[in-house]
Amino acid sequence: MSFDTVLFYLLAIVLVVAAFRVITATSPVTGVLHLILTFFTASMMWMLIQAEFLSLVLLIVYVGAVMVLFLFVVMMLDMRTEGLKQGLKVYLPLGLTIGGIMVLEMAFVVWRAWGDAPALPVPADDFDNTLALGTAMYTQYAYAVEIGGVVLLVGMICAIALTMRKRADFKRTHPSKQVRVRAADRVRLVSMPAQVETPAAQSEGAEK
Repeated sequence: MSFDTVLFYLLAIVLVVAAFRVITATSPVTGVLHLILTFFTASMMWMLIQAEFLSLVLLIVYVGAVMVLFLFVVMMLDMRTEGLKQGLKVYLPLGLTIGGIMVLEMAFVVWRAWGDAPALPVPADDFDNTLALGTAMYTQYAYAVEIGGVVLLVGMICAIALTMRKRADFKRTHPSKQVRVRAADRVRLVSMPAQVETPAAQSEGAEK
């Protein structure tokens, strides 16, 4: 067994464990951190099959930007986990059934393709996988790339729409009202009589 094979199995074990912890972690921050580990491990696996461009894109875009942004958003949001746990026992059998069917389908496909998979061709010395990927994306799979862009746009709009809910536990600022405010509406001058304190020595003499 070669070193690349051993490294692949080690990375695969880390990837599976980290992905399992993403969906089982009770803390959102812990789940996001394990998701970062999942992306990083997948990037290293792509590096093993000499897909350097995809590996670096996954590392820079997802791990370096998107997941760090998710981490800061999760840490800043006031997430209440009590409401998320409601109804867990009711939908748990259905979720386990669907997850088991998906695992069996993936295992069947991998088992059928494992023996029939041809050997990987040895790339030439001047082969540029970035050029080949870009040519395939914008010629043969241009329609699929456009559909993926529309799906991402719809997902972004849905995420914004879901987070724009009315909440009563915080106060919103209205810049238009702040500009039109007057000093008389915010400040009130009150005339109060001055109070003079009697020195301690004079008060003792008056008592005697």
